[in-house]
Amino acid sequence: MWPRFLGSLAIFGLLVGMMIGRLTAPGPIHLERVEEVPGGLALWFNDEPRQHAEHMDGALAFLFDASAEPQQGHLQLGDKALNWRLQMSRNGLLLHFVATRPLHGEWSGAEVDGKWRLQISLREG
Repeated sequence: MWPRFLGSLAIFGLLVGMMIGRLTAPGPIHLERVEEVPGGLALWFNDEPRQHAEHMDGALAFLFDASAEPQQGHLQLGDKALNWRLQMSRNGLLLHFVATRPLHGEWSGAEVDGKWRLQISLREG
């Protein structure tokens, strides 16, 4: 009888722990909106995403652990135009900037009103 009682307690504890873990687990991260700001973009997420940035042959790309609808747009950097595209890839959300000259970027993120804002500032390289 004693082993059954201990086994029941162990199973009950496991189930309660799994329910608490499920309730406290963070939900999926989603990009809510993209704003064009002078010299870059501001991305608004519902929570802080993991991110990775890479400069490749003058192009600038960001990979986020988030989801969003595909989008694209144009920016003015000084007197020259550049294009940006946001698309889902198998590794996450991919944002890349394409211009006729090399680009360099700086980014910073902060929590604003319960949302995560990532500011990307671009400059010619």
